[in-house]
Amino acid sequence: MGRLFGTDGVRGLANRDITADLALQLGTAAARVLTARRDDDSRPQAIIGRDTRQSGAMLAQAVAAGLAAAGVDVTHVNVVSTPAIAFLTSSGDYDLGVMISASHNAMPDNGIKFFAHNGYKLEDATEDVIEECLGEEWDRPVGEAVGRICEDYELAAHAYIEHLLTAVEVDLSGLRIAVDCANGAASDLGPQALRQAGADVVVINASPDGKNINDACGSTHPEQLQALTVASEADFGVAFDGDADRCLAVDHTGALVDGDQIMGVLASGMKRHGTLASDTLVVTVMSNLGLLIAMKEAGIAIKQTGVGDRYVLEEMRAGGYTLGGEQSGHVIASQFATTGDGVLTALLLAQEVARTGRTLADLAGIVTRLPQILINVPGVDKERAGDDEGLAEAVALAEAELGDTGRVLLRPSGTEPLVRVMVEAATQAEADKVAHRLAEVVAERLALG
Repeated sequence: MGRLFGTDGVRGLANRDITADLALQLGTAAARVLTARRDDDSRPQAIIGRDTRQSGAMLAQAVAAGLAAAGVDVTHVNVVSTPAIAFLTSSGDYDLGVMISASHNAMPDNGIKFFAHNGYKLEDATEDVIEECLGEEWDRPVGEAVGRICEDYELAAHAYIEHLLTAVEVDLSGLRIAVDCANGAASDLGPQALRQAGADVVVINASPDGKNINDACGSTHPEQLQALTVASEADFGVAFDGDADRCLAVDHTGALVDGDQIMGVLASGMKRHGTLASDTLVVTVMSNLGLLIAMKEAGIAIKQTGVGDRYVLEEMRAGGYTLGGEQSGHVIASQFATTGDGVLTALLLAQEVARTGRTLADLAGIVTRLPQILINVPGVDKERAGDDEGLAEAVALAEAELGDTGRVLLRPSGTEPLVRVMVEAATQAEADKVAHRLAEVVAERLALG
């Protein structure tokens, strides 16, 4: 059996892979591991939130029950974004935070993410200890020592939005922003924050019904936002994913502005204002070569990590850097957040547009993206992706063919049973040709059974 925790918590098909029983056990195990820091007689505390999936309430209640069974008092804040849970955990007297979400995945999936008392995602070693505790016999608290569960559905709406607004130093009045909330966790929080910052906001996909989260909308499907931005004559648009830890944008012409371009805009602005620590941006190996070239020309150094915003954050913390993220739209501004925050990213992007008086299309032009293609190859043994000699030979041949004008990256997904094939090249036709050829090799060499 493989490791239970993936690159972003525990995730899978709700009520099959991620069951109420597993959620309860994880709550208890996490409580035993993450509340050991208290050296007084005060009761350990936890905060838990969820996105809008139908299975979310079931799993949140199960995790809360597991925490309470371990003697932890639990505050349940209901529907809220992942970065809101991270902030509330770090700003309150909580030993841990829990978010029930499968982020950008389709509605049938769900997941459980844990945050330490400082609002940061757990290190691999800590997750491993939690996993080892699952199902262990232990001395359970009884009587008054059993934890209590309370609800506070207004906490996030006030404390978190108030915190977000501290990041905005200019009035956003005069900006019209189109917002696609993905029928997810930011359906209320996102538009509220932008409006309170002064922007005129046009909203779509902010009517969650438990089933429509990420359904042909949000950051993974920006087509509706592209049409709305043009039709509403907005200055630009932003799209969140289901738990709002991602943000992608659309300029006034309807052109997509991805996470690489957003980071290029923000890094350049922060460098001008002296807030980009060490004039360095932290990105993953998935970032487009165009961003790396643009940042070099702007005098901004690049640090690259493995894929996953947690690894970006680890590098940021180690080096004291203030901006990092992923092409997918996970952007971490460490002065204000301990994780990727889609709503914060939207506010910072709007601030840069307002400060400069330039269009987002003009600002994003700093990054000329090299043609890129990403192919997901399902139904394969992703664990063998780094060991198969035939596949390694095919990759080496492709890299030699592309030379200095492109690159190849094969990556097993951390959350899904597939291998991702990414190719960049001087032309789209060349990238497509190489990527599809490699995808066929992956499907053949790593076939299950």
